[in-house]
Amino acid sequence: MAFLELAGIIQRYGSHTVVDGVSLAVERGSIACLLGPSGCGKTTLLRCIAGFEEIAAGEIRVAANTLSRAGMMLPPEQRQIGMVFQDYALFPHLSVADNIGFGLRGRNPLPKAQRKTRVAELLATVGLAGQENKFPHELSGGQQQRVALARALAPRPQLILLDEPFSNLDVDLRERLSLEVREILKQQGITAVLVTHDQHEAFAMADEVGVMAQGRIQQWDTPYNLYHRPANRCVADFVGQGVFLPGRLLDPCCVEIELGRICVAQPIHCAQDACRGQAQNTESIEILLRPDDIIHDDSSPLHAEVRHKAFRGAEILYTLRLGSGMEVLSLVPSHHNHAIGESIGIRLDVSHVVAFRNEHAEHAGSSPAHGPAAALR
Repeated sequence: MAFLELAGIIQRYGSHTVVDGVSLAVERGSIACLLGPSGCGKTTLLRCIAGFEEIAAGEIRVAANTLSRAGMMLPPEQRQIGMVFQDYALFPHLSVADNIGFGLRGRNPLPKAQRKTRVAELLATVGLAGQENKFPHELSGGQQQRVALARALAPRPQLILLDEPFSNLDVDLRERLSLEVREILKQQGITAVLVTHDQHEAFAMADEVGVMAQGRIQQWDTPYNLYHRPANRCVADFVGQGVFLPGRLLDPCCVEIELGRICVAQPIHCAQDACRGQAQNTESIEILLRPDDIIHDDSSPLHAEVRHKAFRGAEILYTLRLGSGMEVLSLVPSHHNHAIGESIGIRLDVSHVVAFRNEHAEHAGSSPAHGPAAALR
């Protein structure tokens, strides 16, 4: 049995449904993430788990104990759930030690000596030993986030919830701290649920990720599968970057696109909401190509024109125009520094074929409009 279970959760504000029938399961000691754009319902769902919001239908269970269902809600303070907020929510007038120990003075307070020992343990765990007498304004953003995490861990909760915990930090610190927080949670054996709009943060921290849109989970899966095997166009557009190119099936394992033939060992299947099961021969489909599917190769007879370039240090993300006028993306080592308008050689290197039914061809009878799939920023 899963440690955290959500079954058919519905939450509304008046007549507006914010969370629409969400079900999920998180195993003990696992780190899960709700990933999606603003307004998708992820933070509201987190607040439902925390006990800050009532639910209209469904049931929330932790360790087989019901915390919420329609007409019943266990108060937040009785849930044994720790919360790390986006703005840290530290008490400015309390020292680091007093902030961390605040939750140890609750309904069943620990003796002073035990509180001091627990605080010292957590200071060492989050790498802030020796900082106990400082105040929040004397700390960096990353240090404040560590204090917030230590405070949430102090009462030994059965579950930790993290609401956009790194959004106020710069990119480099965000990536480093997300890995450090994951390590701390794993060392402590804590089950956690993270909410974020940043896919890099989600992939760095979580064992499983649920992509949310319009109040529903579109796909609950590993980061690898979300990127390489998106269940639908919503997930494909939201996770990573890519473009859709029209293709024609030559046989169950081969598809032809403008860049050439792609043949794989197993029959090509369309994503679940685009084609029903295995694609059929001669069927008009679209293939999702990621930037790492298109390799820069000076010896290739296939060429494309550089339209845009984004320098990323070790790599350059090129936007390339094909002969048809359609554009694709290619991630190239940055020592291959080509000018806008230059023609460069490219070749395909596709190991995962992500196919969708060509809806434009079916409904409009014309060439589809294509562009880069939305990338999280």
